Amino acid sequence: MNYNYRYRIDPTEAVETELERHLDTCRQLYNHFLYEIRNTDEYLSYTAIQNMLPDMKDWWAELNDVYSKVLQMVARRVSDNLNRLKDQKDDGRRVGMLKWKPPREYRSLTYNQSGFELKNTSDQTVLSLSKIGEMPIHLHRDVPDDVHVKQVTVKQETTGEWYAIFGIETEDDAPEKPVLDEVNRDDMVGIDVGITKYVHDTDSTMVGSLDFDAEYERLEREQRALSRKEEGSQNWHEQRRRVARIHARIVRKRRDFLHKLSMYYAREYDLIAVEDLDVHGMIQLPSNSRNRASASWRTFIEFLEYKCEREGTHFVKVEPEGTTQECAECGIKAEKELWVREHSCPTCGFETDRDENAAYNVLQRGLSALGVGHAEVTPAKTALPTSATGGSSAVVDAKCVVETGSPILEERTTQTVSE
Repeated sequence: MNYNYRYRIDPTEAVETELERHLDTCRQLYNHFLYEIRNTDEYLSYTAIQNMLPDMKDWWAELNDVYSKVLQMVARRVSDNLNRLKDQKDDGRRVGMLKWKPPREYRSLTYNQSGFELKNTSDQTVLSLSKIGEMPIHLHRDVPDDVHVKQVTVKQETTGEWYAIFGIETEDDAPEKPVLDEVNRDDMVGIDVGITKYVHDTDSTMVGSLDFDAEYERLEREQRALSRKEEGSQNWHEQRRRVARIHARIVRKRRDFLHKLSMYYAREYDLIAVEDLDVHGMIQLPSNSRNRASASWRTFIEFLEYKCEREGTHFVKVEPEGTTQECAECGIKAEKELWVREHSCPTCGFETDRDENAAYNVLQRGLSALGVGHAEVTPAKTALPTSATGGSSAVVDAKCVVETGSPILEERTTQTVSE
């Protein structure tokens, strides 16, 4: 299986200057490839683009200062972008042309298969990159000994921080998924996502959304300060980094929450059903688009999908239309306004929370798509301790979400039992 491990690196001023020089050379090479492609009527494959490099090195001296594998990955990058455009065009979508990359939009370079090495010098782990140098790396988690590091991507964030992303391949395959017909009802779950309650599932587990009000308020202040600076000045660059740091803090906070929440579901259940949301279309709606974009539902679904594959959990996406309005007990459409938070069926009398009804419909559609049958709608006990939530109907704060198997979770469980 393949994983990405991301680590912070601290290059010295001399090494950082060399990194920036190599980055700029790769950016100019990327733009030159685009120039060559635009001046030919033929479709150029990755091999054809890569074969341009030997002749270019004869008249472009800076290319000889960059490791050869890094230059080949620039060709790969151009080829992959061209193939994505071609696929979209074949699907009938209107597409344009690839754009030139300005310095601020080209921030990474990749060593593939060779040219990199982890060393331990004077009790300090350093990352050595061919033709660039060595830089300290913060291994906040160890790289497993039984894995093969296939490539290393070095990236500079808009905050000015540098990171190394290790592409790791393990020899172990994903665990085998359980037989669908043998999955217990308690081991399957349907998930409905929202804004106030980020998730509400068929086990009556409810998790609230993250609160970014303080971050957004500070972001607006710093953006107003940025607008008053002279663009391109030293003060403007410093203020731009302040804005970038706030953006980065929001992104890290959100991704940490989504990683933990998706890992909890992938490890706790054998079958998970979610809505296949058209998030881009939902953002275009006239109201509440900022909250929809901030929710990152698509990212949560993507995290959940690959973690289910890694953990050996069945994962299915279903059509979201009508999951809220349809009664999970009898299937009759019971229309309700957005502000109505309870589901009460006028036909069969089934009453429950609006989002829980939607979660049951999601699970039923998922089981039908897999050909397993239908899930029974039965009252479910909350998976959360009453003492921690204030009752079975309370929503857990997003800050309380921890990964399954986390030491924090074990400590909380021990405290609850002892009390």
